[in-house]
Amino acid sequence: MGIQEEIKQSHFRNAYQKAFINILFTNNWLDEQIREMLNGEDLTKQQFNVLRILRGSHPDPLSTLQIRERMLDKMSDTSRIVDRLIKKDLVSKQTCPDDKRLVDVLITEEGLKKLKALDQKEHMIEDSFDKLSETEAEELSNLLDKMRGQ
Repeated sequence: MGIQEEIKQSHFRNAYQKAFINILFTNNWLDEQIREMLNGEDLTKQQFNVLRILRGSHPDPLSTLQIRERMLDKMSDTSRIVDRLIKKDLVSKQTCPDDKRLVDVLITEEGLKKLKALDQKEHMIEDSFDKLSETEAEELSNLLDKMRGQ
């Protein structure tokens, strides 16, 4: 079903407005898929994002500043998110040996296990892209990069 049918709007000012609305609608749709995936996992999207970032750097630690730079939601309060993940035993932090002003954050074995379990659910979201060929998915990603001036 096209965006016109989804939102019951037959006319758009131009193709740019239609694309803008379609991106917003699709973002909300993906947001709902992620919420469903995380339902019952006691994790927010931002916490999930931090865990994935830390798994990507594992076994090397990252500072909260490095985590913030890699976050999908740049407005997130990284320190608070890390503190909540520490309470859940999913990450740990320690003072950086090279710079005592910085804190190193590491994903724990529990955090790695949690992500491994979530990987199976995440495949369900990726499967929703099966209507696109791999070439089309790459093209879509490149177009979105281009739109952001990348």
